[in-house]
Amino acid sequence: MATLPDLLAPGLALVFVGINPSTYSVARGHYFARRANRFWPAFSRSALSLPARAALGATALGPEHDRALLAHGIGFTDVVKLATGNAGEIPASAWAEWTPRLVRRLRRACPRVACFHGLTGYRPFLRLGLGIERREVALGPQPESLGATRIYVVPNPSPANAHFTPAEQTAWYDRLAEFLA
Repeated sequence: MATLPDLLAPGLALVFVGINPSTYSVARGHYFARRANRFWPAFSRSALSLPARAALGATALGPEHDRALLAHGIGFTDVVKLATGNAGEIPASAWAEWTPRLVRRLRRACPRVACFHGLTGYRPFLRLGLGIERREVALGPQPESLGATRIYVVPNPSPANAHFTPAEQTAWYDRLAEFLA
């Protein structure tokens, strides 16, 4: 099965957790590879990316920088490691199969913060990974943690998520930078 590799290492400050990789990103071998995805432009404009941009000598970051960010304390993974055209194509059985695996990967890597991109990926993690059946969830810092790993949720940067503008997405990454500080 083709998917994106986890970009994880022990002691990371931050791991971005996507819902699942798109078939487009898998074909290109990088996280958030589709040009219409707002992750890289919003992340690049945020305070969160400033240290990595300075170290890499880049004014903007793109999919080709995903692996380089490991050296700057930032990793990537997904709740479900099944590539699809969109998250709506993920079968229910895949959530049940992959969520416990994500828990194990995060426990091994033990980042300071796991940042979920969107409530669509966080809700199954809460239920299937942490065993919390019913709780209202909202964006921002979460009361749950996974060992020493704090959990934060930002809007999904997919262009299909029209509820948030690119500027609002950047503001969420700025809030995440404050949370990490």
